[in-house]
Amino acid sequence: MDFLQPPGWQRPRGYANGISATGRMVFVSGMIGWDAQCQFHTDDFAGQVRQALENVVAVLAEGGAKPDHIVRMTWYVVDKKEYVNAYPEIGAAYREIIGRHFPTMSAVQVAGLVEDRARVEIEVTAVVPG
Repeated sequence: MDFLQPPGWQRPRGYANGISATGRMVFVSGMIGWDAQCQFHTDDFAGQVRQALENVVAVLAEGGAKPDHIVRMTWYVVDKKEYVNAYPEIGAAYREIIGRHFPTMSAVQVAGLVEDRARVEIEVTAVVPG
């Protein structure tokens, strides 16, 4: 996996501008902040992020992938301000669950998610080296 950083560009914080990878691809559907039995334990944004990331890692493991194989993450949030205000807690949960691996990322504010209690949905693409 090669991180793509064009010369002269300011280095991004918390994500990569691009990644080049070769291997077996693993795709993870949008994960929300409920547990394996589809139960929410919190309405707290950072708490739901933590659970969604744990869900991502569990699905990756089923595909023989690890967090450092992630090449792309897309975050769908229902409230941009709630997301921004939770940066410190999100960062701590991210580093604990994913580590210091920062793939390409996009974050998009959406009008709503299918599950009414969901505050965030995270989908992932990973590439396991051959």
